[in-house]
Amino acid sequence: MSTLIEARGLTRVLTETVPVTLVSDVTVSIAEHEFVAVTGPSGSGKSSLLYLLGLLDHPTGGTLAIGGRDAGPMGEDERAATRLAMLGFVFQFHFLLPEFTVMENVVIPMRRLGRLSRPAMKARGEELLTSLGLQDHMRKTPDQLSGGQRQRVAIARSLANDPPVVLADEPTGSLDSKSSEQVFLILEQLVRERGKTVVAVTHDLSLAARMDRRLNMVDGKLASDEKVEKAEPAQSG
Repeated sequence: MSTLIEARGLTRVLTETVPVTLVSDVTVSIAEHEFVAVTGPSGSGKSSLLYLLGLLDHPTGGTLAIGGRDAGPMGEDERAATRLAMLGFVFQFHFLLPEFTVMENVVIPMRRLGRLSRPAMKARGEELLTSLGLQDHMRKTPDQLSGGQRQRVAIARSLANDPPVVLADEPTGSLDSKSSEQVFLILEQLVRERGKTVVAVTHDLSLAARMDRRLNMVDGKLASDEKVEKAEPAQSG
């Protein structure tokens, strides 16, 4: 499997007043078709690491490559283009634009990338929303949807440009248990059936235990990077 994200010595320090280290000397590789949990206590640097891996923040040290391309020399336009083509994002709070319909929200990344015609963008949006059970909600606005439905729209939006990697920051953190399970199963399906790589920050260790790999952050450092040992199904008889 090829490596999609390669970080070496990645560090992020805020220096506006008293220096605060958010991420310290993290080295990690993320390959195709991986389902990765990022866990750790509150304030351990989980989301800060995800934002660095997703080119949303700039590191103050170390190197980062996305799809084999060094992100260090990239200007802001190239970083934005790389995010649009390579990375999809799902956040704890969906960040859907309230004045736009569900379909319009999903089409936004396609318009920004500019690869598809308007009919092709509409067809792509319909395909994604239908695959997530939202075919009857395309013309609604986000405030007409439940929390779980809004998060499914956010997932559809993250897949708009068919990126190989989806980065999710506490994607189930604001949902009830039923909606949380639905969202988790969708993310799992992206890996198992669509061949995506999903990296998800989560405080829910029961969900992390169902993923393939766990990166555990403590005080800004990568404390462990382990494959998840899943329990064997019970044998009957």
